[in-house]
Amino acid sequence: MNPTFRNILAILAGTLIGSFVNMGIIMLSSSVVPLPEGIDPTSVESLKDNMHLFEPKHYIMPFLAHALGTLVGAFIAVKLAGNNKMRAALIVGALFLIGGIINVISLSAPMWFNVTDIALAYLPMVWLGGKWAGAKS
Repeated sequence: MNPTFRNILAILAGTLIGSFVNMGIIMLSSSVVPLPEGIDPTSVESLKDNMHLFEPKHYIMPFLAHALGTLVGAFIAVKLAGNNKMRAALIVGALFLIGGIINVISLSAPMWFNVTDIALAYLPMVWLGGKWAGAKS
């Protein structure tokens, strides 16, 4: 298979599978750490309006979702890429990072969470996932 085509498929697969991991953790999060009363986790408006009710424990699962989704996506991209494996992982990570930045802009989460999420859940996880999958620098 053409390496360029294979790399594109690897990036798509990494992004898709990483997104499934992310969303799966988000969907399970309210059963692990129940949300404050009256919040609809499927509604951005409900989240925005009630963000002041969140405690630090409510941010653990979203951080894990972002970090593990990115980690798995990067890992998959490296395993499937034909060449430039770490570049494929970085592209997946950049897509997740863009999503994270949009999330920061959309929701009014505390600044400590925004900084922690953007700084630790994306590019470090890309590097780790890429290394675990065997990508060369």
